[in-house]
Amino acid sequence: MFFYIFLFLFMLLSALLCFVILIQEAKSLGLGASFGGDAGDSLFGTSTAEVLKKFTAYVTAIFLGACLLLSLWTSSLGRRHVSASPAVEMTSDAS
Repeated sequence: MFFYIFLFLFMLLSALLCFVILIQEAKSLGLGASFGGDAGDSLFGTSTAEVLKKFTAYVTAIFLGACLLLSLWTSSLGRRHVSASPAVEMTSDAS
């Protein structure tokens, strides 16, 4: 059950990372312009780009750590299922 909760949180983190990357101001003011327009009118003042860059770096580091943890956890679950299955011997009755 804990694995599925962690997997759901990982999916939310992935969506958050995508959103944060998309709202950043590009050189051509792409999607970032639709969420704030002018940098002077933004929530964090004129340093919005720096705040978003730092936040993106933190979220990316958490994402990579969670990805590594989830990968190791998934591989250990796979090994546990393989070792838990009983060995089956095949015998042939050739008469």
